[in-house]
Amino acid sequence: MRTATTVEGSGGDFRRTVEFVVEAEKLGMDAVFVAEAWGSDAPSVLGYLAARTDRITLGSGIVQVGTRTPVAIAQAALTLADMSEGRFVLGLGPSGPQVLEGLHGVPFARPLTRTRETIAVIRQAFAGEKIAFDGGTVHIPLPGGEGRPMRLSTAPNPDIPIYLATLSPRMLRLTGETADGWLGTSFVPEGAAAYFGPLDEGLAAAGRTRADLDVCQGAEVAFAADEDELRGMVAERKQGLAFSLGGMGSASTNFYNEAYSRQGWAEAAAEVCERWQAGDRAGAAGLITDEMVLGTTLIGTEERVRARLRVWRDAGVDTVRLYPAGDTLEARLTTLGRALDLVRQIGRSDDR
Repeated sequence: MRTATTVEGSGGDFRRTVEFVVEAEKLGMDAVFVAEAWGSDAPSVLGYLAARTDRITLGSGIVQVGTRTPVAIAQAALTLADMSEGRFVLGLGPSGPQVLEGLHGVPFARPLTRTRETIAVIRQAFAGEKIAFDGGTVHIPLPGGEGRPMRLSTAPNPDIPIYLATLSPRMLRLTGETADGWLGTSFVPEGAAAYFGPLDEGLAAAGRTRADLDVCQGAEVAFAADEDELRGMVAERKQGLAFSLGGMGSASTNFYNEAYSRQGWAEAAAEVCERWQAGDRAGAAGLITDEMVLGTTLIGTEERVRARLRVWRDAGVDTVRLYPAGDTLEARLTTLGRALDLVRQIGRSDDR
């Protein structure tokens, strides 16, 4: 099982972000993805990290489809692949109406079509072809204008991997059809069929198998000295999960809530959302069970984290994206180092 992490572009302290990535590379981390959301843009940060690192894979996690034209995304990807000497992975995702419409003023309508068509145009650009596409959301060249199909002046690079961050069944099927990797979240290995069913349908439709897709799943990792400390850690994280289920979207559109619902917590997720949307944040957090927190995280005693890593691997995770807990840079790196050691231990034991 490979290892990765995700960092914010700046998080208020860009120097700390860079130091964390540089040290993570020294610890043996395989890849780092740079988030965008409503913070700093990912490509700028990735360009800087390309100059400060030597081995680690660098990925956008994610560039939000709709915030840039498909060709602008392709230009950034080709540039970053060149700057990093082939270490770049293009992570894309549809985002949601709160960010696209509320922040960028871009309609969220037809996200499946937009994502599919964006990928098609990007692959044209990667291949060095003249770019021409007339779809439901993308029209290049613009009809009725003076433009003609053009190709980018940069060298082609059709080998840049494209990963998709998706949650809904239709978007998961698209991921299986078109992507090289899946950047997943809200993942409960015991409920993995809710994800892998649509993914496998998409893979089969494209004549592919699971071996053709890097399943990259993310989770917070934190270590507790004993069960008493673990109970406190779980309680502290219930507010954050309540926000994901109730506040990461509107009353009608919340992809995280829907993902939890499909994995066995439909009633609880609906109640959490209702409480949160009504302004009862404490009540929403009170509905989060210990199992809901533990199911989608890698927190616990070292023995428990090791066991859960095996469960994740056996469920079909190829790359585990670790979000190390810690109040300081040193603490986060210490947590990360312990987690990486556990992943290596699992790998060594399997080789015997």
